[in-house]
Amino acid sequence: MDLNKLLKAKSLAVVGASEKPGFGGDTCRNILEYRKDLSRVYFVNPGREMVLGRKCYKSLSEIDDEVELVIICTSQATVCGLLREAKTKGCGGAVVFASGYSETGDEKGKAAEEELKSLAKELDIAVLGPNCGGFNNYVDDVISFAFPVEKRDRKGSIGFISQSGQFCINLMDSSEMRFSYAISIGNGKIVTLEDYLDFLVEDEHTKVIAVYMEGVQDAERFASCLRKAAQKKKPVIIQKGGKSEKGGKIAASHTGALAGSDRAYDAVFDKFGVIRADDMQEMMSTALLLSTLKNLPEKAAFASMNISGGETAICADMGSTFGINYPDFEESTLTKLKSMLPSFCTPGNPLDMTAALCYDSDLYAEGLKVVMDDPNIEMVLIGITIQLVVADPTIYNIYHGVKKVVDQGYKKPIAILPFIEGTRNRDVAEKFREIGVPILPSPKYAFSALSHLSNYIGYDSSKRELSLAVPKKATAGKKRALSEVKSKQMLKENGISLDLGVIVTSREDALEKAKHFTYPVVMKIESDDILHKSDVGGVILNIKSEDEIGKAYDTILENVKSRMPEAKINGILMQNMMPQGTELILGVKRDAQFGPMLLAGLGGVFVEVFGDSSLYPIPLNKNEAYEMLKSLKSYKMLTGYRGTPPRDIDAVVEMMVAISEFARKNKDRLCELDINPLFVYGEGAGVGVADALVVLEE
Repeated sequence: MDLNKLLKAKSLAVVGASEKPGFGGDTCRNILEYRKDLSRVYFVNPGREMVLGRKCYKSLSEIDDEVELVIICTSQATVCGLLREAKTKGCGGAVVFASGYSETGDEKGKAAEEELKSLAKELDIAVLGPNCGGFNNYVDDVISFAFPVEKRDRKGSIGFISQSGQFCINLMDSSEMRFSYAISIGNGKIVTLEDYLDFLVEDEHTKVIAVYMEGVQDAERFASCLRKAAQKKKPVIIQKGGKSEKGGKIAASHTGALAGSDRAYDAVFDKFGVIRADDMQEMMSTALLLSTLKNLPEKAAFASMNISGGETAICADMGSTFGINYPDFEESTLTKLKSMLPSFCTPGNPLDMTAALCYDSDLYAEGLKVVMDDPNIEMVLIGITIQLVVADPTIYNIYHGVKKVVDQGYKKPIAILPFIEGTRNRDVAEKFREIGVPILPSPKYAFSALSHLSNYIGYDSSKRELSLAVPKKATAGKKRALSEVKSKQMLKENGISLDLGVIVTSREDALEKAKHFTYPVVMKIESDDILHKSDVGGVILNIKSEDEIGKAYDTILENVKSRMPEAKINGILMQNMMPQGTELILGVKRDAQFGPMLLAGLGGVFVEVFGDSSLYPIPLNKNEAYEMLKSLKSYKMLTGYRGTPPRDIDAVVEMMVAISEFARKNKDRLCELDINPLFVYGEGAGVGVADALVVLEE
């Protein structure tokens, strides 16, 4: 399927054209209102001669022209027949508004969607939908959106993909948003979200991609798109619906999408440098910031220039909350600012410059240049509230001052920071936009967007393993847990260093094997049926003599036979006791969509009580493993805390990478891996695997 025939069609026909409100009427009105060249636009309705002053054809077959795009505004029952007819006219793209497909959740709807999907493939027609709102291509003036919106110029560089038609309407209703494409994909089971994402990543007119999604169809393709975007340094901002349990159920009923594990999505977004927005305003604010700036700052180093002490304090506080870096000004910068500002001012960053410079655009430009010339500063935030009605002429003075600086070739980006939400004066907003200066929302969303900007410019795709270990087949649901010894053997065969110990099958065997050990020794029950050995009295630690060896053997067997008499016992595992170290938990969990994920956290209360763990997609490299550890709140326990010596972090990282490679190789059968605890010793002393559990798919 060729998306150009859908999204960049040169000719189109609206089937079900009407003058009534609804898909047929509103689509026709939008086309007539927004499309400049109507010479190859055709309306089709067998019951009408004219629609909105234009000739109406009885059928597609009557049209004496190739019809590249057909927009079907009629019921589900008519769709397949119309696609077949459209193909005879050279159709390569179609928009299907009708609902009643997989989003219903019933077998009839699913069957109808499968029929539509199969037919689209047979006819080689790229189908948008079903259950969608259409699309607008503002680059080439291709209009198919089905809902009425205010008439204005929306052409820009944000490519928006949405599994919600209403969110498309909401963003198009915003006076600030400017799009390259706005695409309401509906169920997205024929041309998928991944297809549209790939199109926008490659599109030269799209500077920023914004997505509202409820799930993905093809995890590997999704990752491929995100990898390309990361390598091209094209920002992708995603709001993911279905974050909660109820949200996931709503997403499934809305578009038939599988919401998936939200924590896994977070981990995937982190790997590929995706900006995750929690709501539509946050997504819009961030997209506007990134698309309006002509160039991004080289590093996250901001200066804040304000005209009052209160605003300056707010910028300082909000910056601290959102992790915004305000470097100190150079001494030379402070000296110049002192010479320009009233004597009662004490320059700093954030800067309270009072209103002294705002009455003269030349003076304001000079003050702005002083700040921008500081080598510690990469972006300037100008604090000024712009409302619908501009009563204060200083706003225009500030604008002219900023424009003078921009016109003189200063490249460091600038943004306007209002302190109260409200509708902005369109003339002023447009003036700033034209010179590449975005007007941010009020502080909470502004600083959220700036935080996303900071993280994005700090992201380096070259330090990431930009792939996923997506299983080739879905899990069958049947699992088989390996015993500790079998788990460790499998890990050792895959290059992971650990002590296998020995299995003894009698009291005498235990006493004989003990001669080759140095005390203390640990003894554990060895059974495929017993996953939690301590719960059945199957572990005895700190054994220091032959006499204790014999007693431990007898005790473990008695405990297990009384508590799990049905368990098949392979023997008892004997190992040297490992020296105590800092306890770490490493594990692998297989996500249903994205494959194996590595879990890391400090043992004990840090994971169990505080939930302090990090999750990351496999495969990962050393840089990613270090970042995982650094993200833990308890990371200080590894670097040396209250006089304790630093732990061997390098050895932990080596182990994490080795486990990642093990999971990658076994992605189609590994369901779960737990290494708990992993003892971490002092710098240079390595790590020790105390216990391991591997769970495989049958």
